[in-house]
Amino acid sequence: MSKHKSELRTMKIVVRTTVLVLILTAFWVLDGMSCMSDSAATRIAQTPTDSLPAVPGWTLVWNDEFSGPMIDSTKWGWEVNGDGGGNNELQYYTASSLNSFIEDGKLVIRAIKENYLGKQYTSARMRTKNKGDWKYGRFEARMKLPLGKGMWPAFWMLPTDWVYGGWPLSGEIDVMEVLGHETTITYGTIHWGAPYHQQSGGTDTLTSGTFADSYHTFATEWDSTGFKWYADGIHFFSTSMGSPFDQRFHILLNLAIGGNWPGSPDASTVFPQMMYVDYVRVYRKAN
Repeated sequence: MSKHKSELRTMKIVVRTTVLVLILTAFWVLDGMSCMSDSAATRIAQTPTDSLPAVPGWTLVWNDEFSGPMIDSTKWGWEVNGDGGGNNELQYYTASSLNSFIEDGKLVIRAIKENYLGKQYTSARMRTKNKGDWKYGRFEARMKLPLGKGMWPAFWMLPTDWVYGGWPLSGEIDVMEVLGHETTITYGTIHWGAPYHQQSGGTDTLTSGTFADSYHTFATEWDSTGFKWYADGIHFFSTSMGSPFDQRFHILLNLAIGGNWPGSPDASTVFPQMMYVDYVRVYRKAN
């Protein structure tokens, strides 16, 4: 009898242990499902495409609202070099989190005055090449720009495949360029190169404030016939153009320092300087 009682007690302990394990496992699974649901809700909240304002005649096909904790490397890559951008610029572009990062739901590109690999400044130049490439569309960004002599922020596009040859033969699309010493004027321009470097562009001038005071929206609409530029929804320039603008282009965001156009920073330029990007959105024409 004592042997049977011992075996019975052992069986009861095993059954109770098994039940306890099953109960704990159930809690863990339910807790994990809850965490997954929270994560999914967070992801949806970070990319609220359904709640974005519609642009009549256009369908959203790509966007970055910069609402996550880090820059999305599936959408953006970094150029790392001190080549001067072909304009004798003074910065070294890095992939460092000191030069580009997410803060309060904004992308920040920060220019720092420091000696780095033979350059006097560091900054960042980001692009969507081979992650986001488009032939035609509406390209829009909401931004607040730096202020100071020598600052040269840009929202622009370059060819992905360079079908017609090196710059400027395959073209360049400048959605926005603003110079830090004249932050009431935005430039919209295209460059191409047949039979020599040519360009066509226009400007828009603010009637009050500057592009460094608050956020402003810049956009270009591009189709097979040409381009239209907008600042804060105001259409300020158009141009007709076919090739070489009949191939894929990708987006670039950068903050250059100095160079042929804006000139070098001077004693009045304060560092660090920041370029803030609230969002970037790409649309195609609605059918």
